[in-house]
Amino acid sequence: MDDAVTVLRQEFEATKGSFLLGLRGARLEWDRVAYRRLERAMRVVCERLQGDDRLERWMAEGFYYTSRFVRDWTSHPNFPRPEPERYYEDCLQRLDDLADWFFHGFHMYVEPHVWPDL
Repeated sequence: MDDAVTVLRQEFEATKGSFLLGLRGARLEWDRVAYRRLERAMRVVCERLQGDDRLERWMAEGFYYTSRFVRDWTSHPNFPRPEPERYYEDCLQRLDDLADWFFHGFHMYVEPHVWPDL
């Protein structure tokens, strides 16, 4: 889990090479590899923390912000979307699902659930 926490901290701080910085930067780029790295780290943290009663504030702020910001920022008509629209819809839904899982301690899918790669 330490690797996932490190990735989340870098992502939530929008460090160089992060998915969030790529979205906000001058290039307005949706980096599929960076998105996948962020999504997997969020999923690992959700799995490991689902039974915990206390959450670290920086993580809570990051999950909340990411689930809201990515949808809002990329919905602007000038944001480039070279992939099929369904891809973006699935990715945004995944971020919402992960934020819900993080805050509620469980996800809404029936186990065993396989999270498809995006």
